[in-house]
Amino acid sequence: MGKIFKNLIPYWKSVIVIILLLVIQAWCDLSLPQYTSDIIDTGIQNGGIEHVVPEAVTGEEFEKVQIFMTEDEITEWRNTYTKDEDIYRRKDFSKEELEELDDKFIVPLLLNYQASSSGTDPALLARMPKGQVREMRKQVEDTMETMGDSMVSSMGIAYAKQCNEDAGLDMDQIQKEYLILSGAKMLLIALLAAVVAILVSLIASRVGAGIGKNLRGQVFHNVVNFSNAEMDRFSTASLITRSTNDVQQVQMVSTLFLRMLVYAPILGIGGIIKVANTGAGMGWVIVLAVILIFAMVMLLMALAMPKFKLMQKLVDKVNLVSREILTGLPVIRAFSREKKEEERFDDANKELTKTMLFTNRTMTFMMPGMMFIMNGLTVLIVWVAAHKIDEGTMQVGAMTAFITYAMMIVMSFLMLTMMSVMLPRAAVAAGRIDEVIRTKSDIVDKEQTQSPAEKKGVLKFDHVSFCYDGAERNVLEDIDFTAEPGKTTAIIGSTGCGKSTLVNLIPRLYDVTEGKITLDGIDIRDMAQSELRAEIGLVPQKAMLFSGTIETNLKFGRPEASDEDMKEAAEIAQAVEFIEEKNRKYDSEIAQGGANVSGGQKQRLSIARAIVKNPKVYIFDDSFSALDVKTEAILRKALGEKTKDSTVLIVAQRISTILHAEQIIVLEDGRMAGIGTHEELLKNCDVYRQIAVSQMSKEELGIEDSGKEDGSDEQ
Repeated sequence: MGKIFKNLIPYWKSVIVIILLLVIQAWCDLSLPQYTSDIIDTGIQNGGIEHVVPEAVTGEEFEKVQIFMTEDEITEWRNTYTKDEDIYRRKDFSKEELEELDDKFIVPLLLNYQASSSGTDPALLARMPKGQVREMRKQVEDTMETMGDSMVSSMGIAYAKQCNEDAGLDMDQIQKEYLILSGAKMLLIALLAAVVAILVSLIASRVGAGIGKNLRGQVFHNVVNFSNAEMDRFSTASLITRSTNDVQQVQMVSTLFLRMLVYAPILGIGGIIKVANTGAGMGWVIVLAVILIFAMVMLLMALAMPKFKLMQKLVDKVNLVSREILTGLPVIRAFSREKKEEERFDDANKELTKTMLFTNRTMTFMMPGMMFIMNGLTVLIVWVAAHKIDEGTMQVGAMTAFITYAMMIVMSFLMLTMMSVMLPRAAVAAGRIDEVIRTKSDIVDKEQTQSPAEKKGVLKFDHVSFCYDGAERNVLEDIDFTAEPGKTTAIIGSTGCGKSTLVNLIPRLYDVTEGKITLDGIDIRDMAQSELRAEIGLVPQKAMLFSGTIETNLKFGRPEASDEDMKEAAEIAQAVEFIEEKNRKYDSEIAQGGANVSGGQKQRLSIARAIVKNPKVYIFDDSFSALDVKTEAILRKALGEKTKDSTVLIVAQRISTILHAEQIIVLEDGRMAGIGTHEELLKNCDVYRQIAVSQMSKEELGIEDSGKEDGSDEQ
């Protein structure tokens, strides 16, 4: 989980803003139920009257109520109102002050209301002894203790409503104003909540997108610097998946985390506080609902989570089978294996489908189960609240608000449980991404790099050995030779003898295990990689072109090259003919990977790309294999003129390609079996002679058909 959350650190300011906005949204969401409760209880049931102390009182009623007051209450009562002819009007007070007045005057007001309702003569009430009045107050106070707060408040409001009406106030207008004002407040709060929700979604989405961008950038930057050893460790398909699907998982969960996971506890805690403030005494109902939700979610997770983990492996298996079948489709068709491969795919697909069906069927119980618990919770609240309303300890509006708060609390826990399902998958994805980011290349520049005093292109292998990570034996053993400018060094040998590995050591795609390689007297490990590779023009064994145009591909290693240099290189590589046949010539589009050109054309463009770079060292790794003999001969002749001041290394399978090389190195099982010119090797190297005889006749090679030679050949 920490790997997910650490991605939020660069966006801590946005996270703080989101938390503040979510607090505002929670305040809005938690305020609305209370307004609903007030509209039902105060606006509809009480006619818009909020307080027990009337807004206006007739002179007669103003004097009569004082009969049941103490001396201090009478003084405060008179200070509460101002006389307007025969009507006493309440002064302006704050909400808190009015609530205090309600508490102080509730007893005398109810006594007066009770006396008026019973039809008792006011004159008789005025002559009552003080002791009798005190006794009546005590009886009312005792009765109030047995009654619920809701019933007491309702009786006080009824008296205030009667006083206001007797004083000539328009009760319909008061009710209408209260409802309109409360509705307007609810509308404003709802609009504020909507605006805040939009802002939170916007900022959270931007943070999520930023995290995705950063992760993709970090993965790509690190992968670009990987040596071949790291590329061997992470397959290309895996790296693509990690930089796309895995990053998307982390991005989505990061956004949902900011939007839901942060909001859920804020809403839940706020709902619990609101429920506690209602004083309804029904908190146990919510505790019961939360326990049931957790129990159901834990049961479903215990059943589904192992299958979720298995499902990830099965998805990888289906992808593996699909990629293998699609890649090898021509071979499959050639061997009539379509049915067998379809069965193999069906087996993997059915296994995945079976697991997905199990998890989906299991998770389908979650939403109906949640709805059952929520609806059951509503019924339970209504049933308990109905008894409380009957007892006078709760009003209908309070019950409605309690139901809403309960649903909010339950939904907050539901959001947390839903996120707990998504977080494990995202945590796995974050771990896979972090693994790539933390993997550093074994091939790095030293703090203090060296540069050759004079760049000539003299390349020397000094007793070089190389072993792949995890391999039991060296691939190359004690390779020792020097390649000089103006001369061609050819490397030949059987398949798998280490030819391509040898040339991959020169640009430091791998580093030597033993010995050293020097360029102009400097160990290439002491040179900056950028400087080393700037001196090398590599034509790989598998020609690779990039999407763009012919021009962008030819100038790939040297963008500042002139058009004349580009055309000269194309002419040397024998590529002019097919380029000129295209409508847009050098501006012709090249598809990704060079899919819209033939193998020979792709190879010639790769050779031209190296020539445009004009390096000191040319490396041709079996780069003429797709060319016919005639084209190859013309190309090599033109190339010889261009590279007369450069060092040229050619890896080849064909003897005809290297006949005229000044130096030929013969590899066998990673060791040098011979070194010399073509003529020298024919005389001194059995391995070379066997390769030569297998490709060309003895007459072409100039070998005498003697018994001795025959004997050698037999071997």
